[in-house]
Amino acid sequence: MIDYSLDSHGIATLSWNMPGRSQNVLNEESCNALCELVERVVGDAAVKGILMTSAKPDFIAGGDLEWLLSAKTAEALFERVVRLDRALRKLETCGKPVAMALPGTTLGGGLEVALCGHYRVAADNPKARFGLPEVTLGLLPGGGGTQRLPRLVGIQKSLPLLLEGKRLTAAAARELGILNEVVPAGSEPDAAHAWLLGAIAAGGAQQPWDARGFKIPGGAVSSPAVQQVFMAANAMLRAKTYGNYPAPRNILSCVYEGLMTDLDTGLMTEARYFVQTVLSPQAKNMIRTLFFSMNQANKLASRPKDVPQQKYSKIGVLGAGMMGAGIAYVAAKAGIEVVLVDTAQASAENGKAYSAGLLDKQQKRGQVSAEKAAALLARIVPTTDFALLAGAELVVEAVFEDRAIKADVTRRAEAVLGGDAIFASNTSTLPISGLAEASARPANFIGLHFFSPVDRMAIVEIIVGQQTSDATLARSMDLVRALGMTPIVVNDSRGFYTSRVFSTYVLEGLALLAEGVAPALIENAGLQAGMPVGPLALTDEVSSELIWKIDRQTRLDLGSAYKGRPGHEVAARMVELGRIGKKAGKGFYDYPEGGKKSLWAGLAELFPRAAVQPDLPQVVERLTVVQAVETARCMDEGVLRSARDADVGAILAWGFPPFRGGPLSMIDNAGAATFVAQCKRLAAAHGERFVPPAQLKAMAASGATYYTEG
Repeated sequence: MIDYSLDSHGIATLSWNMPGRSQNVLNEESCNALCELVERVVGDAAVKGILMTSAKPDFIAGGDLEWLLSAKTAEALFERVVRLDRALRKLETCGKPVAMALPGTTLGGGLEVALCGHYRVAADNPKARFGLPEVTLGLLPGGGGTQRLPRLVGIQKSLPLLLEGKRLTAAAARELGILNEVVPAGSEPDAAHAWLLGAIAAGGAQQPWDARGFKIPGGAVSSPAVQQVFMAANAMLRAKTYGNYPAPRNILSCVYEGLMTDLDTGLMTEARYFVQTVLSPQAKNMIRTLFFSMNQANKLASRPKDVPQQKYSKIGVLGAGMMGAGIAYVAAKAGIEVVLVDTAQASAENGKAYSAGLLDKQQKRGQVSAEKAAALLARIVPTTDFALLAGAELVVEAVFEDRAIKADVTRRAEAVLGGDAIFASNTSTLPISGLAEASARPANFIGLHFFSPVDRMAIVEIIVGQQTSDATLARSMDLVRALGMTPIVVNDSRGFYTSRVFSTYVLEGLALLAEGVAPALIENAGLQAGMPVGPLALTDEVSSELIWKIDRQTRLDLGSAYKGRPGHEVAARMVELGRIGKKAGKGFYDYPEGGKKSLWAGLAELFPRAAVQPDLPQVVERLTVVQAVETARCMDEGVLRSARDADVGAILAWGFPPFRGGPLSMIDNAGAATFVAQCKRLAAAHGERFVPPAQLKAMAASGATYYTEG
């Protein structure tokens, strides 16, 4: 668990080495071992100094969230936190020098353990990251991070790490003052040992905050400059989170209240806020979806078994527009050769130039070397010649949303591909089974729906057609993981899952506008709900024209079975006016050159404001419930295969509020019976789009939930 040795200089080495795990974590067993060893080294007169390190490539990855959530009561959780605090406090105040030799990544609870050392030396490891990312999972540091870090580097410098969960390289952590030294990899134990010998000779070591007359770097909480920092942080936090996330708010409280006192009192303040935050529904939602469910998706939990893993050396991308160019970039970045095909050589070259532009920006920021950039670009071969696709294990088409064009490129690619090669469509709305009719081998045909911009959207929606084989699904999932992206798997249907449910948000916003609800109220409600952008601004981003075209195609395809939504009429009206969105410089907003966008004044005449306006919570309810009930329909119809993929996909693909955990977590939190009653009330007032599906009504009757744990 933690290996122990004592050398002839009286230096005790505590080396974290948890069996059966790739990384060290803080859990019941390791915390017990740590507490016992702290008692041992502090009480043993033969121990003159303590060196803590790791036998694994990284130091400590953080706390074990399963262990954290397993505490049955707030009191039990509080006792766990306080016990660790006492052990770390005893270690840093024992008078014996403590040095931390950090071979690699040191995050969360790992960095909190490291901060109790008097000296921290890290390996010059380019992959290593240092930080306190708890806030990204709805938590706050509970091992002294909100107290020691501000006392070490100052309040202003520590807040970005605490409130944003920033992860630093070793060099950046050294510059900030978190690390004392960065040395060549492998030499960090020797450097720590050398420092310990000097500290022992000098008579021991003491933390700066335990020294008489200690002053917080950059100013105390009571100083006018720091008071201004807190005022600005509070304002920015409110503007960014709309009060939906307790973790960052509680972090600010921990720092403010804790740093007005001594460290021991501050640690107790932090422990109380930590327990309160862990037990909040927002933290539980975020941990379940962004940690447990995300990890399951990334580990390919839904991958068909008994299919050999596919290694990719060459793929083809058809269409060198922004989407195709983005796919080519992420594949080349993963070390895969890419044949980028377009109708004109100049277009194909432009597609490759997209990667060159990204790499140029990265080189200027020092994120990639010129050699690595050149090697990546060399892996992208722009061409008009389909024959160069020979030998590709997979081809993905990213051409226009036109069935005839897609059918043509399918046949041309398959003519030169090997018999076991996969053909994937990047369509966002057209049913995969229909597109597969153009294929001579529909079992090898699948949907891979990437999101724009591909290099920043780390999710791929994999769509299984009626004839798609399990082997094709498994091998496609292998590609997504090779690209470093998160896959969700859905069954074929119109709009699949993400496009279908995402559209309900924008269309509900347009429906509210048609009803005479004030545009500013609609937009503010979207932000208050936790969505990244209001529905009208989002419509401008995707363009009313695209919404209109998809609706027109759906109407043609479905005939008498077509069911429109009120928002479609609003989009059509904007198309008639030529106000199709941001790309045209005008939509629901005006986009003056060099100026700030503003809501179009003409909306008041086009959609007269109703005399009675709904309350903000009523609008928030409609914008969120419409997404959740449509997700429930996707489960009812078998489009979605798991609640996990539904919630992960919603957050990653279109920005569903993470604090809600995803649409199905939102339903579970309310309880199916309560949510069904809510849907029936909204359906009576606003239409059948809110009618709950049969499966959800059955769940309401039985008390069932989408998630079975807890």
